[in-house]
Amino acid sequence: CGPIAPWGMDRSPSRFPLALLAAVTAAFLLLGWHPKADRFTWFMENVPVLLGVPALVLTHRRFPLTNLLYALIALHCLVLMVGGHWTYAEVPAGHWVKDWLHLARNPYDRLGHLFQGFVPVLIFREVLLRKGVLRPGAWSVTVLILMVLGLSAAYELLEWQTAVWTGSSADAFLGGQGDPWDTQWDMACALIGAGLALGTLSKPQDRLMGI
Repeated sequence: CGPIAPWGMDRSPSRFPLALLAAVTAAFLLLGWHPKADRFTWFMENVPVLLGVPALVLTHRRFPLTNLLYALIALHCLVLMVGGHWTYAEVPAGHWVKDWLHLARNPYDRLGHLFQGFVPVLIFREVLLRKGVLRPGAWSVTVLILMVLGLSAAYELLEWQTAVWTGSSADAFLGGQGDPWDTQWDMACALIGAGLALGTLSKPQDRLMGI
């Protein structure tokens, strides 16, 4: 598949990615102005946003993505920025869900790791299919799932090394909330997210890519 316009098969100009960029920028400034978390935790939680958004801007003309993917990336950025503002263990919406479902911990970080699988697997899929590295089918699903698990494992290693280097100042970034199986739960959530994305959005993504 060759390069496509970010609005799918429609070649007319679209302001949708620009509108998403403006919304993400506004949310970033608002949530980063006076975060409830300490500034170190805020920075670490926002590293994917700080690296990913500029990369998308720089590659937009040369390798535009589908509007579906841009919208999901913007939503993922919002999830990350909210987690960075409060820390994942203290997000108010997570406390509401915790009380509602009588959970032992704030579940917002589970949502974050679900998105860590849901959105990246579609990014990998779109780029690799369009570059001709993968073809639709069972083998591509296997490769994409393994890529997401590798990404999740790499993030857990980053959390571990951050804790080693900085000590107790990384406690909020780790966000274990006393759960000895937090790392395994995080990777399982990423796996579930990737499976949900591939099961529900592969065909719409194919249509937008024209394959």
